[in-house]
Amino acid sequence: MFLSQHCKVGARFLSFHRSFVTLGYAFNYLSVHHNNLQNLTSKNHLSSLASNNMNLKNKIVVKNSIVEIDGDEMTKIMWDKVKKKLILPHVDLDLKYFDLSIQHRDSTDDKVTLDAAAAIQKHGVGVKCATITPDEARVKEFNLKRMYKSPNGTIRNILDGTVFRVPIITKSVPLLVPGWKKPIVIGRHAFGDQYNCQDFVVSEPGKLELRFTPEGGEPKSVVVHDFKGPGVAIGMFNLDKSILGFARASFNYALSQNMPLYFSSKNTILKYYDGRFKDLFQKVYDEEFKTKFEEKGLTYQHRLIDDMVAFALKSEGGFVWACKNYDGDVQSDIVAQAYGSLGLMSSVLFSSDGKCFLSEAAHGTVTRHYRQYQKGLVTSTNPVAIIVAWAKALERRGNLDQNLELVQFAQKLERSCVDAIDAGFMTKDLALARNPKATENDYLNTDQYIDKVLEFLHS
Repeated sequence: MFLSQHCKVGARFLSFHRSFVTLGYAFNYLSVHHNNLQNLTSKNHLSSLASNNMNLKNKIVVKNSIVEIDGDEMTKIMWDKVKKKLILPHVDLDLKYFDLSIQHRDSTDDKVTLDAAAAIQKHGVGVKCATITPDEARVKEFNLKRMYKSPNGTIRNILDGTVFRVPIITKSVPLLVPGWKKPIVIGRHAFGDQYNCQDFVVSEPGKLELRFTPEGGEPKSVVVHDFKGPGVAIGMFNLDKSILGFARASFNYALSQNMPLYFSSKNTILKYYDGRFKDLFQKVYDEEFKTKFEEKGLTYQHRLIDDMVAFALKSEGGFVWACKNYDGDVQSDIVAQAYGSLGLMSSVLFSSDGKCFLSEAAHGTVTRHYRQYQKGLVTSTNPVAIIVAWAKALERRGNLDQNLELVQFAQKLERSCVDAIDAGFMTKDLALARNPKATENDYLNTDQYIDKVLEFLHS
């Protein structure tokens, strides 16, 4: 199995990828108006019919429910403001509310997270606020019973979902790679690999072996490395079921956006590990999606990670890029910061069968600003990603319910965020991205920005 060679070259691959990350890159705007994965394509569903003219005097009646998942710290404060000022005055909506604040997760032994995921499975659409994933310091701070797992990870695993992250592009915030004229969407396989591994420090000479014991069979083992001195070791895995789900979600999403799909790996080196990803992606494409792609003039292609990097940097964009766990983790944050702020990043989760959807702000709970808020200080915290998360959930609900008025409202709500920024109304992080010497006269506080979005929404 040549695992020794695989481990050595795998380390070189991770080193290479870290080097690539330092190049920095940005992805152009994807106007995601086509979120329905069930027979609602970019050419024929309600999003393509939405117009700019709306009547917001009367509340829009929403037939079916949306699951609302509340969170922690500064994002929780902004969440409440956005909901009360921009959402509830305009839509008559049944929200299935779940409090995933760290305190409530602790009081329910994290059962509330499981309940929230089950509700999304039932109702099909959810919107989530940022939440705390506790480390040792947080366990002590909140006097928690234990160190709870990431609620995002728990929900993602239950829904068998893949996260797709797309930057929110404005004309005012400078891009690092202006050559990309079309959108690039990063899909991350957020399961397994380094993130579910066992690693340890080798402190003395010895033989490292990889051993597998099948049920009812004889153990199989292979020597990974014969250590002559101290070092480190890692053992990681993935599952066919998870890879297949990732592939189906990626193909479905690419179809919904009318975009070609690329999957990248290093199968020439990790012949069995990455080779399995490559083979399963090809199998799903050939058996389930090839005809659908060809009917729409779309393509699927596997590329080596280094070749894909070069291709992406030279391209104009315009594709979905399915990434393994580590690749997608690193790239998604770089994409966000490359557009000026983590507050300018949308995040949507699709289940592999296309039946479940969850949108959220792709940033943390903004603890530093929350500490200022607790002291009574006014902050200029960016709520754009929270507003867009609500907009995308409403648009998805509208598409599923065939509610054109709701789709129109959702699209205008998202557009109002960008219009306000392009008109010069923005929070501190974006003002500094435009001009490192920006002063208080160049930006708004959080409440002022939300009020300005409301003005554009009604304009």
